[in-house]
Amino acid sequence: MIVNKPYSGTDVIHDYGEHQMATGDLIVYTSGDSVLQIAAHEDVIPVEELYRICEYARTLVNGPEVTIGRVIARPYVGPDKDHFTRTANRRDFSLAPIGETALDELKAAGLDVIAVGKTNDIFSGQGFTQNFHNESNMDGMDHVMTVLGQDFHGFCFTNLVDFDAMYGHRRNPQGFGQALMDFDQRLGEVLAAMKPDDLLLITADHGNDPGFTGSDHTRETVPLLAYSPSMKETNQSLGTRTTFSDLGATILENFGLTAQRGSSFYDAIKN
Repeated sequence: MIVNKPYSGTDVIHDYGEHQMATGDLIVYTSGDSVLQIAAHEDVIPVEELYRICEYARTLVNGPEVTIGRVIARPYVGPDKDHFTRTANRRDFSLAPIGETALDELKAAGLDVIAVGKTNDIFSGQGFTQNFHNESNMDGMDHVMTVLGQDFHGFCFTNLVDFDAMYGHRRNPQGFGQALMDFDQRLGEVLAAMKPDDLLLITADHGNDPGFTGSDHTRETVPLLAYSPSMKETNQSLGTRTTFSDLGATILENFGLTAQRGSSFYDAIKN
């Protein structure tokens, strides 16, 4: 094991990747989040073996002495330090939810609960009935369109990680801007495919300003957009919410369920 300290994910494989290839040592590092990240070259440690290593590491940090939110497998490829790239085979091994989530309530009510992207990993698969792994933002949007084409009744929870991993952490404003424009084009497809009673919520779990210093999340206030073809009024403010639980409460109320946490803003958007 080498490194064992906070480090940028791209910098750490540049600085230690060749050592890892020569010795087989695992590159272990962290960031500003509650995460333990383990990187290895796919030609040196096969992806499935790296997953097994991370699964074992997960058992060591489940508390009570040490509790970490996620152990992340970070495979990379390339011939040398100037050409290493992280692959889409990343996998998050998360601390299982310590209580019932809105996803559990939706599933228990007999609804479809579909994960697109790393949301399945974040919740350790708990509460989902179907899962799609993403290779990229555009691959994720392809999966969203696949789900919209299905005859399903429930909730599709999508995460597009490129904004964060590819452009936010790497402080690449131009790439971030292009990714936003690409997403905007695909969003038009989503809006055209929505049924009258569908509800779309767009937000983020944290900020990651590509124009800021460092490589960690910047944690500024995140956007919150809500839309349904049945809306009679648009362009109204939902205000600054006090907790992410408000989204869970709103989603549950949309399906006629009662939330244990959060304040629903469903009444503000249903008309």
